[in-house]
Amino acid sequence: MLKVEQLTVSYGDRTILNNVSFELMTGEWLMIVGPNGAGKSTLINAITGSVAAKGRVFFEGKDVRTMKARELSRGVGVLSQSHYMGYAFTVEEVVRLGRYAYAPTIFSRHSGEEQAVRAALEKTGLYEQRRQSVLTLSGGELQRTFLAQTFAQDPKLLLLDEPTNHLDLVYQKQVFELIRDWLKQKDRAVISVVHDLSLARAYGTRAMLLDKGQVVVDGTMSKVFSDDVLNRVYHMDVRDWMTQMLAQWKET
Repeated sequence: MLKVEQLTVSYGDRTILNNVSFELMTGEWLMIVGPNGAGKSTLINAITGSVAAKGRVFFEGKDVRTMKARELSRGVGVLSQSHYMGYAFTVEEVVRLGRYAYAPTIFSRHSGEEQAVRAALEKTGLYEQRRQSVLTLSGGELQRTFLAQTFAQDPKLLLLDEPTNHLDLVYQKQVFELIRDWLKQKDRAVISVVHDLSLARAYGTRAMLLDKGQVVVDGTMSKVFSDDVLNRVYHMDVRDWMTQMLAQWKET
């Protein structure tokens, strides 16, 4: 579905992303992990063209730089870690924006829009709140609203940049399980940037570890999350630390 060839992003003399290459197949949920400053979010932005980058990105065999915005939006959806809303749109209005790529003009509607919007609202548990102003939503509800917008967009590939950052445990669980259910549909794939290694292991089918803008290892969960690799990148005994944290929940 996706092929990335030697993506490189530089700001002046500083290289943020250095010759990153990988492929993504349908049905995969690729977890991109690594310490702060590894280049994880930059990679997502480079794939979508949000930042200038050297290298090439192909979606279903097409160079994304040659694709029109509407065509790319029908195939690729992006959910970032935070959103700012300065206008009192309703939940339904925000979700409906996910269908712009299918309308003849930005202000027109089309056949199937109502069904897609309602399905997205129901899937994310927001149908009863559809007429509520987004300015009154909690952080978790707002993130689910933008997830619903992405579902209404009906892409084949989801790019998620820390989708549950700053959300409490309930919303983390809800968002990741919604995405896992979405992935069960035909011709779907997901790439997520995550800091929480436990979430990555629980939901990912494959992982890629970045450090200082380069791919350290890309492969199965057991390969990427091996002790020697993680300890070398994070400069600590990761397994020991995670075990200590989980031990706090054992009955005494």
